Amino acid sequence: MKSTIKLSFAVLAASLIAALMTMCGPKNSKVSDLEHTLLQSSREWDSLVDIRCDIAMVYGGYGINGDGTGVTHNPVTDSWRDKGYKIFWMKGISWGHEDYYRGRWDGQKHMDEYQITATGDTVTYHQVPTQNYIEYLKDMLKRVIDDGVDVLFFEEPEFTSRAGYSEAFKKAWKEYYGEEWQPQNSSPANYYKSQKLKYWLNYDAINQAFTFAKEYGRSLGRDIRCMEATHTLINYAQWHVVSPECSLASLPCLDGYVSQTWTGTSREFNYFDGDYKERCFETAYLEFGCMESMTAPTGRRVYFLSDPIEDNIKDWDDYKNNYEALIAAQLFYPRNNYYQVIPWPQRVYEVKYPVGPDSDDMDYIARSYSTEVGIMYHVLQNMPLSDNKVSGSNGLSVVMANSIMFQGVARDVPHKAENITNVSEFIDYDRTYEEMTETNDPQISNFFGLVNPFIKRGVPVHFVHMENMQYPDTWKDVKVLLMSYSNQKPMEEAQHTYLANWVKEGGILVYASKDNDLFQDVPEWWNTGDNHYDKPVNHLFELLGVPKDAEEGVYECGKGKVCVIRQNPKEMVFYKGGDKKIVETVKELYDSTGEPLEFKNSFYLERGPYTIISVIDENADTSPYVAEGLYVDLFSHKLPVITKKEVHPGERALLFDLSKIDHKRRPQIIAASSRAYDETVKAKTYTFNVKGPFNTTNAMRIYLPAEPKEISVILDGSPLEFTSEWDAASKTLFMEFENSHHGVDVSIKY
Repeated sequence: MKSTIKLSFAVLAASLIAALMTMCGPKNSKVSDLEHTLLQSSREWDSLVDIRCDIAMVYGGYGINGDGTGVTHNPVTDSWRDKGYKIFWMKGISWGHEDYYRGRWDGQKHMDEYQITATGDTVTYHQVPTQNYIEYLKDMLKRVIDDGVDVLFFEEPEFTSRAGYSEAFKKAWKEYYGEEWQPQNSSPANYYKSQKLKYWLNYDAINQAFTFAKEYGRSLGRDIRCMEATHTLINYAQWHVVSPECSLASLPCLDGYVSQTWTGTSREFNYFDGDYKERCFETAYLEFGCMESMTAPTGRRVYFLSDPIEDNIKDWDDYKNNYEALIAAQLFYPRNNYYQVIPWPQRVYEVKYPVGPDSDDMDYIARSYSTEVGIMYHVLQNMPLSDNKVSGSNGLSVVMANSIMFQGVARDVPHKAENITNVSEFIDYDRTYEEMTETNDPQISNFFGLVNPFIKRGVPVHFVHMENMQYPDTWKDVKVLLMSYSNQKPMEEAQHTYLANWVKEGGILVYASKDNDLFQDVPEWWNTGDNHYDKPVNHLFELLGVPKDAEEGVYECGKGKVCVIRQNPKEMVFYKGGDKKIVETVKELYDSTGEPLEFKNSFYLERGPYTIISVIDENADTSPYVAEGLYVDLFSHKLPVITKKEVHPGERALLFDLSKIDHKRRPQIIAASSRAYDETVKAKTYTFNVKGPFNTTNAMRIYLPAEPKEISVILDGSPLEFTSEWDAASKTLFMEFENSHHGVDVSIKY
């Protein structure tokens, strides 16, 4: 194990940030326009999944041959590249490397490096990242680079909270802490220390592996980009998984992320107003926001993921409803327009699922849904950046720290590991209020207790990550900041300095906590060395001039204020009406900034010609949002032209505003479930070639300066059957015909 993991974060961060500013610079300033959308697949290209995005992220394929030699070429890469896709590469960093465990790489088995729980259960193929394992990862990256791939992704640096009992982990403990290993279930302090070590082990593995990849690439005269695909901090905290998360964004060797947010993560239940249920849109909105705020201050790129289905078997109606929720949620972040439009296309187009709730009938994806999904690919491919903001009050943020993953105590319950297919199935922990003790935090309710009361009132809550407090952009537009140490702790003393300075310059901090959880006195910076604070917040209060263990109330701090609420945030959502105090308090403080805190039941945003609407349920206002104008409804496979759209509570809408068409003398495709190439306008004739997956319908809405006089649709030199309908009010033509990966030639005279 490298000694680098023993460096304090403050020292390490300072050197990394300096290197970042000089070596990396803002990543978005250098990206190609042909890298906005990607898919992910471990299988060779086939016509059923030829969705025509920019990038094919090829998964795996560089393992170890039976004779112990490394695979140096992956034919899957060629199959996608030959069809015009740019190639990225991805592989899990913490799991799935059976070649290493079984000894095919170095001739030695490494079963002792599995993640193991107190009951002796093995988290199948999930790895303790030892130094030897890191060398294995480097060797694999070298082979990928030698095969001509310049963009590398590792995914899911995961260490389950319940693990921490293997021999490899015990050795890492002794090296990191300089003491003999202690079982994490022996005390809160040892539990916290165990989770923190897991965090740093994966951080070190990524840093070493990607630093090697960049240096090796430079030795070949190539610029290798390295990125991480990861679930959000919110989801990993819910699923009791520990990961480096936000700290990676300041590494010079890291160029960006994929935000692995999909229905399977955002449907995870949470509490609000005494009700424990799925809130897919709201959770997805928070998850994408969590990832966006991790990356935006550092200039890193992030791909927002969406999936027309999910890992768990549901029905097609459920998939469609939640897919639209995810699309709307990610589009409410107008500073980002990079998207992973589908993770595993084969399972969407080539696998049967239940046709409806409680139905035993199975079928492939319906033509109507596959057409809508294809339209979304086109929308995401063309989605512009925007300086617009989501409707409402945009100055409310919540503090989040990576240590939120350190406090969720999972039960040590034995499982049969061979039956486990997902990390979230492997863990077992208190999910409900009835099982709660005073210090437990089911489903990170101390986080949702701060945000759900406002999200559910139409306030677009944003994030301030403690690990990003040194970046000026972190504080942009923040008026009122919500924070609790009931569920997380500051990992570095400097974070309090940045926070205190912001308050003294006029910020308003609302601190809600009883400070009575089990982790207040874990051995950390606030109670070691020259520091002797029994609780971390008392260090912050001292910097702010607030009394130690301050009672409830508002305290003046320079130009700003600190409001202390002696209530654990989870109590605000466990009970019906439990959020009354924080809602009234925050509104009063926010109003004092000169801008009233607006409550409503909707989110609304315009991005170029696109209008995104979501109406919140569980809100006192049950009226629909009504949009009037001339629109194309993009959540309909028929792409109808409408003049009025009513969006009811629990519904979303995605519209193209036809009044915002640029260059109205020029024909243009408004929406399509295909991708257009070779568009040409000449002598009042509009021609183009469109490609899309086999066995799907291409629906198109096309703007024309005048009604079409003649239309031809040609596939492989022969006429292709099509339907068309002209809408005179909008001057748009609707067309439908079969997609083809060969390309369909369309000619329209007008």
